[in-house]
Amino acid sequence: MQSIISVQELKKTYVMGSEQVHALQSISVDINKNEYVALMGPSGSGKSTLMNLLGCLDTPTAGAYYLNGTDVSQMDDGELAEVRNKEIGFVFQTFNLLPRLSSLENVALPLVYSGMTKSDRLEKARKALEAVGLGDRVEHRPNELSGGQRQRVAIARAIVNDPAIILADEPTGNLDTKTSVEIMAIFEEIHKQGNTIILVTHEPDIAEHAHRIIRLRDGLVEKDVKNEKVISAFDPTIRYNQE
Repeated sequence: MQSIISVQELKKTYVMGSEQVHALQSISVDINKNEYVALMGPSGSGKSTLMNLLGCLDTPTAGAYYLNGTDVSQMDDGELAEVRNKEIGFVFQTFNLLPRLSSLENVALPLVYSGMTKSDRLEKARKALEAVGLGDRVEHRPNELSGGQRQRVAIARAIVNDPAIILADEPTGNLDTKTSVEIMAIFEEIHKQGNTIILVTHEPDIAEHAHRIIRLRDGLVEKDVKNEKVISAFDPTIRYNQE
């Protein structure tokens, strides 16, 4: 099975004054299409840095990153922005919604540069909101929604462009337990539709929703294991990377 993501000896070093911080020492990981992967690790392990690199929000100091067979590690900011818009949907802990826009307008934002007419953009955004159970909240602004509803809007915005990959950074970090379970159920539905999902979390119960768990420590992969409990509950014909 061809990897949708392949990173080879990926390194990231930050210069802070006279000090060099090696956030990623050397990471080599392949992720296949339609995998559901959790990135875990303590604070300072490099998981957020890796997330930023996988999301084309930053570039590595060394190493290669192939996304759908294209080396994106050598791209400039403009090229990376185009890749982000077409290939990747982001979900953040803090939702990152614009307060003055309605749910519908927030979800339609990634489509602005798609060449679609405004009416087509809004219609597609409406369908994305319906897919996450918010078809009756399209005109509500973020301050008129609960935390769980805001995260649903953020998920709708992430999927509206039909991206190949969903990157979720601590998506339940600001939510209570019941709402977290509901949000993870939405991710499971998205995964069933064929999306590749990469989830960054420090919460073991959230990571347990993933089919594969990659643990980082000190900028290195400490452990990369399949989550047999989850895999066995799904289609047994789905193939996964070997450990």
